Amino acid sequence: MEQQDTLHLKANTSFDDDGFWQGVKDCVPTLLGYLSIGFAAGVVQKTAGLSIVEITLMCLLLYAGSGQFIAAGMIAASNPVSAIVFTIFFINLRHLLLSAAVAPYFRHLPPWKNMVNGALLTDETFGVAINQLPNKKTASFKWMLGLNITAYLNWLVANLAGAYFGKWIPNPESFGLDFALPAMFIGLLILQMLSHKKYVVDIVVALSAAVIVIVVSFSLSGSTGVIIATILGATIGMVIEKWK
Repeated sequence: MEQQDTLHLKANTSFDDDGFWQGVKDCVPTLLGYLSIGFAAGVVQKTAGLSIVEITLMCLLLYAGSGQFIAAGMIAASNPVSAIVFTIFFINLRHLLLSAAVAPYFRHLPPWKNMVNGALLTDETFGVAINQLPNKKTASFKWMLGLNITAYLNWLVANLAGAYFGKWIPNPESFGLDFALPAMFIGLLILQMLSHKKYVVDIVVALSAAVIVIVVSFSLSGSTGVIIATILGATIGMVIEKWK
């Protein structure tokens, strides 16, 4: 009897019953965002002079919306390779925080599976996962793989579509496509705040992060300001939560 209760508890506290296709299904609400941002990224990269092959490799190997936008701009400006690599490295350091947040739910998995999860994790799949995981003790690798692979392939298709049709859009800024990525993150922030329902804390953290970015950007690069604002903003939110 006790063993049956234990098995029932595990079934209710894990994603073991949610396989690959459930992960695909849970990714569907984010696909429109991927299509719009990916299309914009493809247009910007094509305008920067990258070929279809280079854009494909950028999607498959770099696989970072903000990184690809910035890389395209820096390539167009003829920045050295070292500067591009260094900048993208710092911009993508936020993935350490994203991976650390979901890591406790995958401790039961072998290292190679966690490496796959971490390599394919994005802001959007993190957003889906972090909304699903809080009431669970463990998460299924197949579910996370379905979520990540769907986003990965959709991003590639969207970029290639933008690259193909980009030849008819010589000036993407005139259509606001260069603002597509910030717009997506603003939308994700609003959705997260609405689901979180802790408006005071969220607003204080958002405003604090914005002020920190502006202040830090006067003396350091914008990407460094984002990293510092992320760390300090999260710390401020944690302190407020502890005091409440």
